[in-house]
Amino acid sequence: MSAVLSPPRPPDRPRSQDFAFPAICRARRIVATLGGRFSLELGIDLDRDPDDVERWALAATLLGNRISTTVAMRTYRVFARAGVRTIGDAGRRDREELISLLDEGGYVLYGEPMATRLLDLAEVVADRYDERLTTLGDVVVDPRELEQALEDLPGWGPVTVGAFLRELRGVWPGADPPLDVSAAIAARHVTLPDVSHALSALAAAAHLDFRDLEAALVRLSFCHDFVGCPGGEECSFAAFDRDQLVHF
Repeated sequence: MSAVLSPPRPPDRPRSQDFAFPAICRARRIVATLGGRFSLELGIDLDRDPDDVERWALAATLLGNRISTTVAMRTYRVFARAGVRTIGDAGRRDREELISLLDEGGYVLYGEPMATRLLDLAEVVADRYDERLTTLGDVVVDPRELEQALEDLPGWGPVTVGAFLRELRGVWPGADPPLDVSAAIAARHVTLPDVSHALSALAAAAHLDFRDLEAALVRLSFCHDFVGCPGGEECSFAAFDRDQLVHF
């Protein structure tokens, strides 16, 4: 009689207590130095107000273009001061006014195509979702279906969808995108986990919001010279002073 072999046991998921204190400190320092969620920096609190999801959708549209994060965020603030806070607001402005606002924010080279994209996007969001993407987030709970529905929006490719959804983790049931590629590269550089479940456990151990840690790693990828830096604990963004550690 042949023996019955049991299937191999999958490795245990990492727990918050599995992380060494230096890794926890590196995570805290990176967030403290570079900042966390882009939405909070713009005064958008996705945990507080469903209407802020609409504001974040406009900001993510600007952030998803081939332009610097600084310019995109400055442009969103220009829009907000002009009363254009959501995709629906953009759809109620004419093309020339949108181009003027984009130029003021620094979107000089991409103003005209972005204005066209915003108007096309506003039309589709109005037709499909009655101007409220929160409708989509409430109804579609499967992560892959949600990503596909968002990628079907005019001008919303994987970069924009990823930027939008990663800060909606825990807010929308279906918001569970893969770890941002640039965040994973930055995590490996500073010797932190480069997969979502492990990085989330590390964030919990460090008393950080996972969204802030992921965003901070994205920021690191934007501003750091990986080639000229030894990485790990020697990285200037990850080094820590043992005499100034904050114990929780």
